[in-house]
Amino acid sequence: MKHLGENHQKNIVAIIPARLASTRLANKLLLEIGGKPLILHTLAQAKKAKNIHGVIVATDSEEILRVINESGNEAVLTSANHQSGSDRLAEVAETLPENSIIVNVQGDEPMISPNAIDLTIEAILDDENADIATTCEKIKNAEDVLNPNIVKVVLDENDYALYFSRSPIPFPRDAVNKFGSLEDALINKPGLISLYRKHTGLYVYRREYLLKFTKLAQTKLEKTEMLEQLRALENGAKIKVVETTESSIGVDTPEDLENVRFILENRESKI
Repeated sequence: MKHLGENHQKNIVAIIPARLASTRLANKLLLEIGGKPLILHTLAQAKKAKNIHGVIVATDSEEILRVINESGNEAVLTSANHQSGSDRLAEVAETLPENSIIVNVQGDEPMISPNAIDLTIEAILDDENADIATTCEKIKNAEDVLNPNIVKVVLDENDYALYFSRSPIPFPRDAVNKFGSLEDALINKPGLISLYRKHTGLYVYRREYLLKFTKLAQTKLEKTEMLEQLRALENGAKIKVVETTESSIGVDTPEDLENVRFILENRESKI
């Protein structure tokens, strides 16, 4: 790593926004996997990242606060009125030293890769022009390209984000003209799928940019696509994107929960 000395000078803190309410899977962060709440699996993965100096859970729930404190980890009770995880993050970031690096780890990702966290931290430390660093991974099938719940990201030649969208971007015009639809183009020319990248939800911010970002008004594109990161792009932010090969699974549904349970419990049984 190029700037090892700088890593030691920076205060690098992972903050896990942990709201108790969830629409598709009630109280999901407290559901048990392998005998302990989901949120503790996420926290344990974040603590494995070599570049992180501390992990704080930012929650609106007394129950989550108690679970984290009883596990010997650090949690902060934040306002219940935040509109987004970024706002909850910023409340905690306000209390941290200037020039800190803030890592936003989604609470519902108990399989998040510590290596992906480290690579994303290194990306922002090695690029003074980057306000934010985030992650993406290759899309491997046509269904994900066409799925509006899978957010696509397009990069420039220097791996900065040009745009994020729920639509399939880029659009292969000639292939679609030839085969009649994007779906048929992807079926008949599966190599086109290699054009697409899925945006994944790990973010690393410079503290001062995070505090600025959360004070910005929502933008038209953000409201249209319902993607918060578009607010940053529309206001001129430089977002460095790191491609990772280690997939994480966000737990949003009962099926996701059972999938993660199966993987983690089988992994532990082999150790």
